[in-house]
Amino acid sequence: MQGGTGAGGAKPEFSQAFQRDFETLLKWRRDVRRFRTDPLPAGALDHLLALADLAPSVGNSQPWRIVIVDSPDKRAGIVACFEAENEAAAGRYDEGMAQQYRQLKLAGLKEAPVHLAVFCDGAPAQGHGLGRATMPETLAYSTVSMIHTFWLAARAEGIGVGWVSILDPHAVGNILKVDAGWRLVAYLCVGFPEEEHIDPELERAHWQARSPLETRLFRR
Repeated sequence: MQGGTGAGGAKPEFSQAFQRDFETLLKWRRDVRRFRTDPLPAGALDHLLALADLAPSVGNSQPWRIVIVDSPDKRAGIVACFEAENEAAAGRYDEGMAQQYRQLKLAGLKEAPVHLAVFCDGAPAQGHGLGRATMPETLAYSTVSMIHTFWLAARAEGIGVGWVSILDPHAVGNILKVDAGWRLVAYLCVGFPEEEHIDPELERAHWQARSPLETRLFRR
């Protein structure tokens, strides 16, 4: 239902059923690591990216730069980068933790049909610098907002997303030959999940459970 009018058109009213569905979407979002290799339906990726592009950004700068990584050679380079950084990460733990770490499934790079490298342009002309003079990092924050919008839109259509952060940003930029002024924010694997779970994989693997909100909520 819609009610009210204004210069921008009718104001939407979101039903209680929609609100419940949105809460369910947030609970089932999940960071997917286990993908089926099936391709996405024709037009699905374009649709999700168009929805993600509706995300807010500082000064309306839209600083995100999205690289669709289709080349087998470039994907192989990303996998090699991940494997090197993943082994280095394991070496930072003691022997027991390192063994547990190596058993974690931390990426779906070899299975996911779609790879997206999301960069932030550190000096976009769009927006004319509004809102970021004292906090230039808001450009990266805006890019993360776009990523989360993409994530929810994908999940609403049964498509999973996995954020791979165990990568050398400089190496990824070199592999993909992007502008030197772009900063890697996320490397995303996208595809249909192999299995469905409402609880995070790291929680199921006894690595880290979620903590209560009260431990992160403060008043001044």
